[in-house]
Amino acid sequence: MVFYAHSIKDKDKDKWHLLKDHLQETASIASKNASKFNSEKIAYLAGILHDAGKYAPEFQRRLEGKGGKVDHSTAGAVVAEKNFKSLGRLIAYIVSGHHSGIPDWGSEADDSALASRLNKKLCNYSAFEEEIDIPSISEQSFPKLSTINGEGFTVHFLIRFLYSCLVDADFLDTEKALDVSKSALREKDYSLKTLNKVLDDSIDIICAKSQDTHINHKRKEILDSCRQKSLHNPGLFTLTVPTGGGKTLSSLSFALRHAVKHGKDRIIYVIPYTSIIEQNAKVFKDILGEEYVLEHHSNFAFPGESKWEAQGEFAGKLEDKLKLSAENWEMPLIVTTNVQFFESLYASRSSKCRKLHNVTNSVIIVDEAQMIPTGFLKPCLSALSELTLNFNSTVVLCTATQPAIQKLLPEGVEPIEIVDEPEDLYQNFKRVKVENIGDISDEELVDMLRKNNQALCIVNSKKHARLIFEQLKEKCCGEDCFHLSTRMCAAHRTEVLKVIKQRLEDNLPCRVISTQLIEAGVDVDFPVVYRSMAGIDSVAQAAGRCNREGKLNMGVAYVFYPENHGMPKGWLKRTAELGKTALERTHDPLKPTEVESYFSALYEIEDEKLDKEGVIPKIKEQERALQFPFRTIAESFKLINEFTSTVIIPWDEDCRTILADVEYSHFPGGYVRKLQKYGVEVYDQEFKDLIEVEALEEVAGRFYVLKEEMYDKHYSKEIGLKPFTESMYFNDNLII
Repeated sequence: MVFYAHSIKDKDKDKWHLLKDHLQETASIASKNASKFNSEKIAYLAGILHDAGKYAPEFQRRLEGKGGKVDHSTAGAVVAEKNFKSLGRLIAYIVSGHHSGIPDWGSEADDSALASRLNKKLCNYSAFEEEIDIPSISEQSFPKLSTINGEGFTVHFLIRFLYSCLVDADFLDTEKALDVSKSALREKDYSLKTLNKVLDDSIDIICAKSQDTHINHKRKEILDSCRQKSLHNPGLFTLTVPTGGGKTLSSLSFALRHAVKHGKDRIIYVIPYTSIIEQNAKVFKDILGEEYVLEHHSNFAFPGESKWEAQGEFAGKLEDKLKLSAENWEMPLIVTTNVQFFESLYASRSSKCRKLHNVTNSVIIVDEAQMIPTGFLKPCLSALSELTLNFNSTVVLCTATQPAIQKLLPEGVEPIEIVDEPEDLYQNFKRVKVENIGDISDEELVDMLRKNNQALCIVNSKKHARLIFEQLKEKCCGEDCFHLSTRMCAAHRTEVLKVIKQRLEDNLPCRVISTQLIEAGVDVDFPVVYRSMAGIDSVAQAAGRCNREGKLNMGVAYVFYPENHGMPKGWLKRTAELGKTALERTHDPLKPTEVESYFSALYEIEDEKLDKEGVIPKIKEQERALQFPFRTIAESFKLINEFTSTVIIPWDEDCRTILADVEYSHFPGGYVRKLQKYGVEVYDQEFKDLIEVEALEEVAGRFYVLKEEMYDKHYSKEIGLKPFTESMYFNDNLII
């Protein structure tokens, strides 16, 4: 009997994908993927075993359209567990989940758990061992790994990366057999050495055109430090560069030079917010070329994507290559978010895990490192240290306000600072002084803002932002005042920011009231900033919007306590209290030593909450028996609260055109990215209330859109979605 892995549409059966060929080729690709962390033999074995269940006659009949669903993934797991001792347990997780995701060990009472599946009654797949030579246990070897994160954590992480090797190999070989033209687009056609030369030439031109100023000399010193330290052995680094120090290009120069020197495969930029990603990605594309830079985040729509998805065909070669590279990150430069990067490291589904093996042997720049979510700080740092210790990657924690993480790292892991004397650099780049002006009423705050031709005020809640904006608008000419919050869709905020930047450039009156979203790398430059009391990292981000270009001798960031509003509860209140202590202790809370003291105090207070979902204890609980809860961890490891829904705002004609197309499309999912910038996130109860008052209409069974007849009443060109239900008024005190 001839056994097949896949049927091929419109081809005779003798042209179908042979199962033996698929197992051997998948094993070969998986082995190559795992060579970057010395696990070739285990990955090869997983590849050979992964589709053993397809040797069942029932599966072969299914390929002919003569049967129902057949479990073909468990058989290889059973073979591994039976023949390869503890190593077999690792492979059992990988093989059993190569379609459905890495399972929990769980219990025999749970049909989806590995403990249950290993005892499941399966179809007869005995022909597998007749056709396939299974490597013997004597041929296998466990890779030499550092276990300073704990043996269980290291083994659990190894399973994840071996799983990635297998899943990607399975996809690639299947694609090659079923879609040759698509597979051909994946051919690697780049050289990091060439890209480094392009970057060096571009930086040289920029430096040659720069004015001969003290600041530019300091920027050059930072660049030189990055280039020199790039020769250092791979490991964990910090890059502490003040705002305006040119860290974007300097860090890229370090990364490319380090990659070329040490044979790394790619650069991965991990950035907290999409607003910063879009800025940095544009810089990278302008210099290196858009064909070498992959943006992978929720707001990015691949060029031509709607055509591709809507028509079910490729739109063009560049667009296709970008889209395909998003599946497994086979690109020289990846720009992504904290959410995408860290959640993938702890994911269980194949779609998210597929790219993990391409995170190995990389240079990973974690920009604005202080923005790693505190509730997941310990598992995130454990993952980063694991990548440097066992997966041949170099990690750079890059920020102006370096978090005090040394005590949270495994013993023996010590970051290397790339620039010399960060304290001196801070003094050289200091363009803002921080002043604590104490308790301020809304009326006093509005008067202060009104007296400034240009001013930015950042507050801690959407409600406070809205109230201050409305009061300020009454006392000033309306066109001089602007509001920014997450109640506005991204397309709306982008338009407002364009107007703000133009008015600042033209020296026209411009007073902006914003929630903390403007602190996320938004490139604006105000002569004065007012900041409601917050943590020192937030104060530093606010100060980064003041005198950014150094036009003044010294800008001022005023920090105040909102007399009429108090502080939000929980995390924001605790960070604000520590911020207040720092402001009372020193006249310069943004000095690197003061920032370190702030973070040290914060992490000491929050120690038990630095792994709020108990990820590390869950891994350790049954580590000796190699019984890990992969799926449970993945479900709890969510950096952003998932209890929200998206309401689409018909903001402009483009949005309305897309919605009209969606309604008649057979592929509505293809429009998700296109509509992302028109979405406003609302909490579940808010969403239910909006449904109840019939403010939303459902489009294509997938999108919920604010009704046109409700638009003028409930969405303002100034403040966005207005609160008009009880839950919306309640949540107005929060920032999404």
